[in-house]
This record gives sequence, structure tokens and C-alpha cells, in this order.
Amino acid sequence: MRYLIISDIHSNLQALEAVLADAETLGYDDTLFLGDLVGYGADPAAVIDRTLALAPVAEIRGNHDKVCAGIESPLLFNDAARHSAEWTHATLSASHLKLLADLPRGPQLVTNEVEICHGTPFDEDHYVFDATDAARALDAASARICLFGHTHLPAIFTTTDDPARSEPGLAEDEVLLPKAGPVLINVGSVGQPRDGDPRAAYGLLDMEKHSIRMRRVAYDVAGAQARIIGAGLPAWLALRLARGQ
Repeated sequence: MRYLIISDIHSNLQALEAVLADAETLGYDDTLFLGDLVGYGADPAAVIDRTLALAPVAEIRGNHDKVCAGIESPLLFNDAARHSAEWTHATLSASHLKLLADLPRGPQLVTNEVEICHGTPFDEDHYVFDATDAARALDAASARICLFGHTHLPAIFTTTDDPARSEPGLAEDEVLLPKAGPVLINVGSVGQPRDGDPRAAYGLLDMEKHSIRMRRVAYDVAGAQARIIGAGLPAWLALRLARGQ
């Protein structure tokens, strides 16, 4: 089984289409979606439709999905995020808002070996930025492989006695997972990377090879920026795409 892992698309249709085209060339069996279809970008309806048309075998909501659907208040968001959330809520149809509101809460157990969450298994909105957060998440996980999003930062957390590793013969972006120990994986953000690399990020989890491919794909950043500016959304949301911030 080979899973396409996508997270934090944030209404960036150009990035999503580039990711799906790249994944198609490599091949996958099923899709896992880790939350935040919308927010920030200018194509929320198209992103919802395109992602849900993949019929993910497991999907969960993100914090922006909740706020844009009207489940939670945007008051804790910064100004740009709040503006985009309010714009998204006003722009989407009632049917699209219902699709967002109906996204399941994480965590979700995919198989006995794989679990997905947006933030962590113990709190869907908690950020994992360091080893301490990762250790708490691993302790709370119900499966040995836990996939998460939310931070927009690619990361693999393992134990020191059973680390992830690269070996000769693997693809450049492929990593072998621990032989027996737990692993916490963030494949990064499709629509708004924040690690200084503006390319869209996604992952391919191969359960037979027991490996993860951490992919980066160039996309039409200028086109995504033009859509944001044309929608009257904050200019910073367009500028950050080119900087990977």
C-alpha cells in the first residue's frame, strides 16, 4: 500500500495541482488528508472539490477548516489569517461550508500501523515544533506511524535507538522508517510552506518498503499570488508564498 499524504493546502489550487501531477507520475494507491483545506489562499471552493474528489481513505479537519466553516471564532487568528477566514466563509456556498464543517475531528486511525492528526493525537490544534512536543505526541499516538500537519514544516521524529535512515539505492527524497520503534512525520504544507523553500510539499508513505518520500514540487507561485491579490486578500499572504514563509 502506498499512501499520498497531503496537508495544509490552504486554498492554493496551483500548488495542489502541481502536487497531484507529480504524485501521479510516481504512483499511489490511496490518499490521506491531514487538514486545512482552506484559509489564506483565494481558491477555497476549487481546492475543496479537487481534494475531496480524490476520495481520501482518511481525512480530518484543520483549525482553519473549523474557523472558515463557522465552527470556531477567528478571534485568536492574526489579522491576515482572520481576514482570509472571514473572506473564505463569505465566499463559499452553503454546501461547501457544510463539507468543511463535516470533516472529521482528528486523530483518526487509518490502520493498526498508521494514524493521522492535524496537530497531535492529544490535541488537534497543538503545534509540534521540538523533541518535547514530539515525545508527548508519540506517547499519545495509537499507531506506530503517526502523520501530522499544522506547522507547515517537514519533520521526522524518532527515537535515538531506532532512527529513520537513508541507505544506498534509495531515491534522493526517500527515508527508511524505524525498524520497530515509533515515528512522527510531518510531510510539510502543500499550499504555504514555511521552511524557506517555496515549493509545495507532500509525502508518499510506502508500507511495503516501509519508507517515506518527502517530495517538493515547483508550482505557479505567481499565479497563486495573482489570485490572492485579485481577491483583495492581504498582500502579505501573496508575498510569503515566494519566500516559503
